[in-house]
Amino acid sequence: MDITLSKAQQDMAKEARRFLKNECPIDFISEMFDDKKGYTDKFWSKIIELDWPAMCIPEKYSGMGMELIDMVMVLEESGRFMMPGPFFSTVMYAAETLLAAGTEAQKEKYLPQIVDGKIKGTLAVFEPDSGADPTYIQMEAKAQGKDFVLNGSKVLVSDAHESNFIICAARTSPGNDPSNGITLFMVDPKKNGVTVSLLPTMDSTRKYCAVEFKNVAVSAGDILGEVDKGWAPLNRAMDRAIAASAAKAYIPPMFYNVTCGTVQVLGGTGFVWENEIHYYLKRAKANEVVLGDQDYHHERLLKLLSL
Repeated sequence: MDITLSKAQQDMAKEARRFLKNECPIDFISEMFDDKKGYTDKFWSKIIELDWPAMCIPEKYSGMGMELIDMVMVLEESGRFMMPGPFFSTVMYAAETLLAAGTEAQKEKYLPQIVDGKIKGTLAVFEPDSGADPTYIQMEAKAQGKDFVLNGSKVLVSDAHESNFIICAARTSPGNDPSNGITLFMVDPKKNGVTVSLLPTMDSTRKYCAVEFKNVAVSAGDILGEVDKGWAPLNRAMDRAIAASAAKAYIPPMFYNVTCGTVQVLGGTGFVWENEIHYYLKRAKANEVVLGDQDYHHERLLKLLSL
């Protein structure tokens, strides 16, 4: 398999690095670390002007229809500079799940607005008892006629406090098998019964929230995909099967070892606020549980490779 980057992709990476080097200096990251919003409207407007949210959205929904490898050029540089804001949660969580599970009407409604920067979204999967296992989904969605009522809690929901919609994974049929009984719902965070709270986390360069659902009514039109069959498109949106699990099992511990070792080499200066290495150490530690920890992905790899 040829994984050589094209000239256009190399130029894309260089341009992203140039932009982020100018717009995301360590002083800006430090400011956003303590800021409850986590980004500025001015910075978000510049992201929209670059058309980054449009890259992997098909042209029929006002996007650019580019490949995931093109987006990787931007994502790699965003990680290098710890880019703040709801870009990843909106583009990689919300938009990808919409593309995987949404109806044509839902895609036409939401995706062009994501491209234009008019709305932001996120994905709510993890629960207080799930640990780092994304397959553990027990939040209840009880049927009332054709509609449903949501009750339960989600944690580690990226940028929910700034989102215009939350795609929530809930259980519409009892059981423990994620392939049966999980349904995806589009929820307005301003709906009655929805409470969004910022979580105090180690890595405040990214904002994570807890979302409480108390008797939240959602209509049949707010369902993404089929009832009880939400796990398959959700799983497709969250990763790329074997390649993604292999990367997730290997990279986070390596990232942590490198940053931890760097802090040890620097000694006391590695802990001062003026030295950015501690931000990377916090990011590395937080990455260990994002979308499943190392143990989950090792187990998943073994299952995938034994098929």
